[in-house]
Amino acid sequence: MKLTEQQKRHLRRLGHQLKPVVRTGNAGLSEAVMNEIEAALEHHELIKVKLVADDREQRKQFSERICQTTQAVIVQAIGQIVLLYRPNPERKGKQIALP
Repeated sequence: MKLTEQQKRHLRRLGHQLKPVVRTGNAGLSEAVMNEIEAALEHHELIKVKLVADDREQRKQFSERICQTTQAVIVQAIGQIVLLYRPNPERKGKQIALP
């Protein structure tokens, strides 16, 4: 899924006040952490994840692995925080409408 700059800007605006829903620990991206990310994306569509890692390259690898596994898109990555988006057409209630 590709997002335009206008859509990314809209999602960044929505995600600004969000707190990280999932945090990775010393074990990195375990199966339990990936399951939590999957569940959070299904429920919220737009989430923040805090990637605890020593260096930038490792955080980049973690975020790429999350995107490959969950089919999510990185909206923004600043430091240890990654903002992820994945639409859920079957979500009951309010869905995020992209411009």
